[in-house]
Amino acid sequence: MEGITPLLVFVLLLTLWAEFVNGSTDAPNAIATIVSTKVLSPKRAVVLATALNILGTFSGTAVAATIGQGIVNPEIISLQTVAAAMVGIILWSSVAWKYGLPTSESHALISGLAGAGFAVGGFRSLEWEGWKKVLIGLGFSTFLGFILAYLIFVAIVWIFNKKGISKVRKIFGKLQILSAGFMAFGHGSNDGQKFIGAFSLALLLAGVTKEFTVPVWVIFLCAGMMGLGTSIGGWRIIKTMGMKLSRLEPQHGFAAETAAATAIEIASRFGIPLSTTHTINTAIMGVGSAQHFSGVRWQIAKNIIFAWILTFPICAFISWGVAKIFLLFGS
Repeated sequence: MEGITPLLVFVLLLTLWAEFVNGSTDAPNAIATIVSTKVLSPKRAVVLATALNILGTFSGTAVAATIGQGIVNPEIISLQTVAAAMVGIILWSSVAWKYGLPTSESHALISGLAGAGFAVGGFRSLEWEGWKKVLIGLGFSTFLGFILAYLIFVAIVWIFNKKGISKVRKIFGKLQILSAGFMAFGHGSNDGQKFIGAFSLALLLAGVTKEFTVPVWVIFLCAGMMGLGTSIGGWRIIKTMGMKLSRLEPQHGFAAETAAATAIEIASRFGIPLSTTHTINTAIMGVGSAQHFSGVRWQIAKNIIFAWILTFPICAFISWGVAKIFLLFGS
């Protein structure tokens, strides 16, 4: 096939590695609450998450297009730029995974591409149109997830306040399977598309494709790699998200998942890349706050927020440095 070179193969393998890390650190957010509430076993939850994530990636390519065309200018960057971004993502996310911190691969990918792109072409390499969507996504994930989860849980308490707790658990034990599936589908429709966009961008830069397109085989390959990462390394994040951040019952999990998935789906339809980690975290905080302010373990929340804040500058800096090294040895 025209354009296939050792460099392209190297970049594509790095992208798949980053997708695997995404599956270990980000995709578990879709199933963390349903595992922690014991509605599904980890094995069944992984199967559910993998299947619905794959379906979600086929629901559209708007987010993939934003990542592939809207963050950095494809006419200025090169395959080395994408490689540098992937190295930054892999290094930072692997360290965070070791400590059980649910980092945002969305933020890592966006900041990694920006850092590497800036090293190559300065500000002219950055595409403002895509960055506007990134800023909107930050608002969606920070506030919309929290507020929706708070309101949904308040509504549940109001509607079911006269029913016994055992009956409520039974009802929402069944409903949470639907909300977890909705969350997994939403993750695929937004987060699952991001590395598909990076993979497709690499194909464009190598000349394999003449314009930005998302081949079906790329969707299958990236979605499969993400599912593999979830099945192998997702437990650390599930433990932090579902068991340490707040005490969760099925009704809490249903409210958090429904709120987060709704916010994610709205964003996906407009091609807005947002962090599923960020969104489900704030949704869990919203549910915990609806019970009582002390319903959230704020020390754990502080550590998670600290990891969010660090992701942008660290990934950008690592990717910038790696891109500069590539430029030095390539000149």
